[in-house]
Amino acid sequence: MRPRPRTVDTRARQSSDRELLAAHAGGAPHAFAELLRRHRDHLYQTALRASYSPEDAADSLQDALLSAHRSAAAFRGDAEVRSWLHRIVVNACLDRIRRNKLRRTEPLSEDTADEPPCPRDDFAALEASLLVDAALFTLPADQRTALVAVELEGYSIADAAVLLGIPEGTVKSRCARGRRRLETKLRE
Repeated sequence: MRPRPRTVDTRARQSSDRELLAAHAGGAPHAFAELLRRHRDHLYQTALRASYSPEDAADSLQDALLSAHRSAAAFRGDAEVRSWLHRIVVNACLDRIRRNKLRRTEPLSEDTADEPPCPRDDFAALEASLLVDAALFTLPADQRTALVAVELEGYSIADAAVLLGIPEGTVKSRCARGRRRLETKLRE
């Protein structure tokens, strides 16, 4: 006997994020899965930008989603569900960074010769992106998360302050200090 194909709940697809979170908190079986379907790409990219490695990003994202799944009933509705999930992911990444400081490891370098980028080379843009990412990860976590929120995610200073749970002035100063350090690092 063949299993029945899983039908898509059209009501869940038409519901708002808040309605889905409330439904999940009320015990609806597929509401949280629909939320994840809507926001997984954004949340994974956020975790990648706030973590030192793809493995840490995946682990942090898993921790964050488990936390969000468990604490859905505590959602107060002060922010959008996407912002709430974003903040949980960033906090999970910061927690993992703090835990890993005690046991930080460095990958072994490969024995490859550095070649100058060719202006017409498609990989030159990728290489520049990797250099910026590597320089980003030399910044302290608080400066990096502020810069990522404002510069890469496109949040306003006010929205980033709410997202990170810090005053607007702190976001501005962390971004300014981060930009200076980033510029110095990239000039090296």
